[in-house]
Amino acid sequence: MKVLINRKPVDGPWGGGNLLVRALCEKLPQYGIEIVHQFSDDIDIIFMQDPRHSDLKISVNEILKYKNFRRSVKIVHRVNECDARKGTEDMDTLLRECSKHTSHTIFVSNWMKEYHTNRGWFCGENDVIYNGVDLDHFQPQEKINNNKINIVTHHWSNNRMKGFDVYEAIDQFVGNNLDKFTFTYVGRELGTFKNATVISPKFGKNLGDELAQYDVYVSGTKFDPGPNHILESLACEIPTYVHSNSGGAVEFAGDDHTFNTIEQLFDLLKEKKFKKNSMIPYSWDACIQRYADIIEGL
Repeated sequence: MKVLINRKPVDGPWGGGNLLVRALCEKLPQYGIEIVHQFSDDIDIIFMQDPRHSDLKISVNEILKYKNFRRSVKIVHRVNECDARKGTEDMDTLLRECSKHTSHTIFVSNWMKEYHTNRGWFCGENDVIYNGVDLDHFQPQEKINNNKINIVTHHWSNNRMKGFDVYEAIDQFVGNNLDKFTFTYVGRELGTFKNATVISPKFGKNLGDELAQYDVYVSGTKFDPGPNHILESLACEIPTYVHSNSGGAVEFAGDDHTFNTIEQLFDLLKEKKFKKNSMIPYSWDACIQRYADIIEGL
């Protein structure tokens, strides 16, 4: 079986979608599935990671042209985007139009699935598959142990919807409580922090080793389809708290690990009664097994 993926994996720090593409390319061949990134006359399935153009120049337009040539080809569409996520106005419509031609949709969270199906969705075969985590890289480790509460978050994207209003408030809170708290931001930021320790983007084991040493993880992300940063934090078994409007992040962290306002978050931090989250992320092997089952079923 030959599967075309319309994205190639990128080396170095990148978003969760890139981790998924890398895992697909590495692990699907174990199931007898050949992965390619360009058209030929014998493609069985097209895995549409994103309907927009990239350096491969394979958008949904090129995919549909190919389907007209090879009508037996099946299209699997992984959906990890929406207008609410970044304040756009055309993404929901684009994804809904894609669903008219899709054989199977894979949403990255139940929240993402409900978001789109409630707005109208044409594909009748839909599943939810969470991203996996490299459990050799992200696991519990010894804490900093400096007699302070050490707060951390991390992002590849520096879009303000990732929660920079929350992080800037934490930055100010820590500045007023330097004897009791620290705040570390790992990733791409906006240059607005005054008291936080900012660490450039990390990935893999280096990222896991950095994250696992902190006491509590806070995410201010809003309307996030299936945030990988939460899965990585949970794999490190850091008590992880998210904004109540964070979409898939609430699904991962749990309703009992949310805050509605900055004041609620500060009260939570001051109480220092952090609870372990109930969700345990699964490995990339388990994740790709589910993708393989769907592909083979088609």
